[in-house]
Amino acid sequence: MKKILFSLILMLAGLQLFAQDNGVEMADKLRSDGKIYVVVTCIVIILVGLLAYLFSIDKRLKKIEKDNFPKN
Repeated sequence: MKKILFSLILMLAGLQLFAQDNGVEMADKLRSDGKIYVVVTCIVIILVGLLAYLFSIDKRLKKIEKDNFPKN
């Protein structure tokens, strides 16, 4: 019974999201000027850089673990 009540509360909480206005003026302005692609490109470049950094840290950490804790 608690699961059903909790699910119902979550569904009702999600309904208010549909009532919000979808008019973001800044995004509309950037989209009309064609600058939204510049923003998206910058975000993608930043995320790719962060992922590359995380993978390089992971690679170095695996090497350090391998050197300090060899398998028996």
